[in-house]
Amino acid sequence: MSQPTITYRYGRQERLKSRKAIQQVFTAGHQFSHFPFRVFYIFENDQHHLQAGVGVSNRLFRKAVDRNRIKRLMREAYRLQKHELEHYLQKSGKRISVFILYIGKELPTHVDVYTKFTSIITRLKKMAHEEGQSTA
Repeated sequence: MSQPTITYRYGRQERLKSRKAIQQVFTAGHQFSHFPFRVFYIFENDQHHLQAGVGVSNRLFRKAVDRNRIKRLMREAYRLQKHELEHYLQKSGKRISVFILYIGKELPTHVDVYTKFTSIITRLKKMAHEEGQSTA
């Protein structure tokens, strides 16, 4: 029996784009910081197991080129590592919406972003596990 293939996509349905949904994550959700990122998340019941969005403050990075580069690095790191969280959520039947803000003041490197996202995904899995135990 072969294992299912992992798709490293970050498609349209997986993106957190709706202004209402983003507002709900910020107001009704929870948050934690893992410098240089602040992660907002909410467990909810929508049609997708996992939706995520990224953002960078234009107050800290005035040039759109810099903001776009940071967002591109964040999306790439997320895309390569989301399968762990996605697999856990499908197994446990949970749904989560996540929005990750970059709050650092310097341009990050790809390696820095990738390693931080590893620990962010691990922490989100832990939060999902704790959420499942508190509702059970």
